Amino acid sequence: MNNDERICSIALTLCPGIGHIGAKRLIDGIGSAAGVFSQRKELPELLPGVSPTIVTALDNPAAFLRAEHEMEFVEKNRLTCLTLKDEAYPSRLRECEDAPIVLFFKGHTDFNCLRVINMVGTRNATEYGKQFCVDFLRDLSSHYPDVLVVSGLAYGIDIHAHRAALANNLSTVAVLAHGLDRIYPYVHRKTAIDMLDNGGLLTEFLTETNPDRHNFVSRNRIVAGMTDATIVVESASKGGSLITADLAVDYHRDCFAVPGRISDASSRGCNLLIQDNKAALIQSAEDFIKAMGWTHEEKLAKPEGIQRNLFLELTGEEEFVIRILTRQGDLHINALVVETDIPINRMISLLFELEMKGVVKALVGGVYHLLGY
Repeated sequence: MNNDERICSIALTLCPGIGHIGAKRLIDGIGSAAGVFSQRKELPELLPGVSPTIVTALDNPAAFLRAEHEMEFVEKNRLTCLTLKDEAYPSRLRECEDAPIVLFFKGHTDFNCLRVINMVGTRNATEYGKQFCVDFLRDLSSHYPDVLVVSGLAYGIDIHAHRAALANNLSTVAVLAHGLDRIYPYVHRKTAIDMLDNGGLLTEFLTETNPDRHNFVSRNRIVAGMTDATIVVESASKGGSLITADLAVDYHRDCFAVPGRISDASSRGCNLLIQDNKAALIQSAEDFIKAMGWTHEEKLAKPEGIQRNLFLELTGEEEFVIRILTRQGDLHINALVVETDIPINRMISLLFELEMKGVVKALVGGVYHLLGY
């Protein structure tokens, strides 16, 4: 049995009847994809709920042959294959229940930088939407030149977000709905190549995978899951960007929408997101920065030396969160997850407990401020 974690992870995606959630649960339960295969016969005893059907599906030599073929392509083309166990894997995405267990990447960027956003929208972008991308990323880059901008390389808002990011020297990543043996749409090839030096191309799909319709829906969960915030610039009343927005809400991420005239078809989706309280209204980078709690000027004054109340009992994890906030100042919950490597659901509980103890205060936009205690 091959014990290369990358090959085992790829092979696991090729075993029928397991799926994204099932594969991740197996790895989380056993500790590695290699362990899932090597202990497949013991899985029903080790992990309650694993059926004999799953054990049979894992006995799949053809999956390993295909995985080895894929790794040959990865190595020949100097791609990066990221598994859930790799430190460079997007940590925000790792916390999602349906996170892909393996990703393929070409380019240069840090998926785990402090600030990661996505900008998505209609393929039929208007001049209003295109100009918003330009103005927003120009202004955002002047405050935070280290922001990573994620989108989908599609026609319309996606490609304009990528190009505006490049124009302002921001790292930008396109999440694809196919393998890295092709670029779709082909007319965006030059932009895709330009992104490789500061950003790149990311996918969960193997080579020879066509950009079929259902792959775009699957792709959207990666876009939403690997970022702190989703920004819908323009959208009709139905579309992929609304799916991304819904996923962001499900993942407990911030979601924003750019408003438009009620008569404009390209703004109906954004207006509905705002009306339904699924997204906050933003009109500028300044609005977004304030909503995310990124603005330094509005930080509350913090005492230089915080004295611990001797009677306050804190767990080791709570102490760790406090040390991070003491060192870095106010942070968004997703940044805390990245800095501490504590799962998002656990972090929510920790911050709630710290609020109840009067140690931290929740600010606007999911940002947490350390109080004196």
